Amino acid sequence: MGIIIAILLFSFIIIFHELGHFLLAKKNGIRVDEFSLGLGPTLIGKKFGETFFCIKLLPFGGACMMGEDDVDDVSPGSFNSKSVWARMSVIAGGPVFNLILAWIFCVILIGATGYRPPIVSEVMEGSSAEEQGMQAGDVIKEINGRNVHIWDDMNLYTLTHADEAPFEVVYERDGEKHTAELELRTLEGSEAPILGVVSGEVERPGVLGSMQYGVYKVKYWINYTVDSLRMLATGQAGMKDLSGPVGIVNVVNDVYETAAPSGGWAVFLTMLNFGTLLTANLGVLNLLPLPALDGGRLVFLIIEAIRKKRVPPEKEGMVHFAGFAALMILMVIVMYNDIMKLF
Repeated sequence: MGIIIAILLFSFIIIFHELGHFLLAKKNGIRVDEFSLGLGPTLIGKKFGETFFCIKLLPFGGACMMGEDDVDDVSPGSFNSKSVWARMSVIAGGPVFNLILAWIFCVILIGATGYRPPIVSEVMEGSSAEEQGMQAGDVIKEINGRNVHIWDDMNLYTLTHADEAPFEVVYERDGEKHTAELELRTLEGSEAPILGVVSGEVERPGVLGSMQYGVYKVKYWINYTVDSLRMLATGQAGMKDLSGPVGIVNVVNDVYETAAPSGGWAVFLTMLNFGTLLTANLGVLNLLPLPALDGGRLVFLIIEAIRKKRVPPEKEGMVHFAGFAALMILMVIVMYNDIMKLF
């Protein structure tokens, strides 16, 4: 059951991504030739209007084919007949829709379970926070210059930037701001070095509050993705820490089996939380300025907007082809690692 849920969840996120491209294309009067879920040979499909909608053999990935690679086609309704700004909006539509979906998921989650505000409920004995004079009731505002809106922001920063300790923490007490230099220490009862400040009770913010804190939670997941990429680039994380479709399905299955004994509502919220991670990751990763990704295409469109002239199509095509080949090699390596982890 967990595997089926994983495939359905992943498919829904992919469809929502491609829907972003599709709707922005239609908004700009661009013809969409094919809207597909999956990769490989077509299993079933039907044409509605000018677009062929289909499901393909491999249940990973998808596509919204607009003829963007056919640079010679400048007929009315073609992708390349539109202004550079229209084309940029279409390419950006997919990742932006992923972030919108992440926000929708976060609003539901916060409305159902609440959030932990960055308010200190306890300062642990022997901690750096105690030595710096922090007290229960202090509201944490920043850590090393990064704004803190929810307690998760604190946990994420200390986890992914442990090498930057001590941390400059800005907190508010009785309407006045103070600054403390906090170190990570292994205290009694803790298995790893911690700051020594404990979060308070969960708060339920209501409908409007859930919409606001949903934005903060999406920001948290964006930071999570960016920080993870930084750790990968600096060697703090390795290839073994990456997961592809096989690894994701396996993790979702494990998460499902853990949540299932608690009932359907627990499974739904758990899957929603994991779905938030997936869709936020997909949105951020697709905006990276790398060939073959949406971000790579945006780079060429930005260059075109600045130069007032398109980059020679053959050169752009070579770059995207090389990027696609590298991406396929990476996917094979990641899939191999995922399969090895199963045994």
